[in-house]
Amino acid sequence: MRVCFQLQVKRDRIDEYRARHAGVWPEMLRALADTGWHNYSLFLRPDGLLIGYFETPSLEDAVAGMARTEVNGRWQAEMAEFFEELDGQAPDQGFLQLEEIFHLEDQLARHDQTHDVREVM
Repeated sequence: MRVCFQLQVKRDRIDEYRARHAGVWPEMLRALADTGWHNYSLFLRPDGLLIGYFETPSLEDAVAGMARTEVNGRWQAEMAEFFEELDGQAPDQGFLQLEEIFHLEDQLARHDQTHDVREVM
């Protein structure tokens, strides 16, 4: 499954947030990979709007897997101060998941499948 989410980085913390992500702790990188966070990217707008994207077999399992790691607890505690409107939640629990409404490959596959069936008839 593909997961996209958004958070808002505080404007006065954007530069430090960028710097922290230029060298994420190796044990955090390994924990993410080991718990199912694949093809994971973060995108940051100049005003602090943060969009995250990753692929995983199960969002629930990926989040739960990270929650069981010691490194994630430390990372989330440090990162929480960078975000607006978390209401006491850790960033990996308080993000707004965005609904996927279009995926090129899925629509091409459906189109090609329909087209192939019509050609056979």
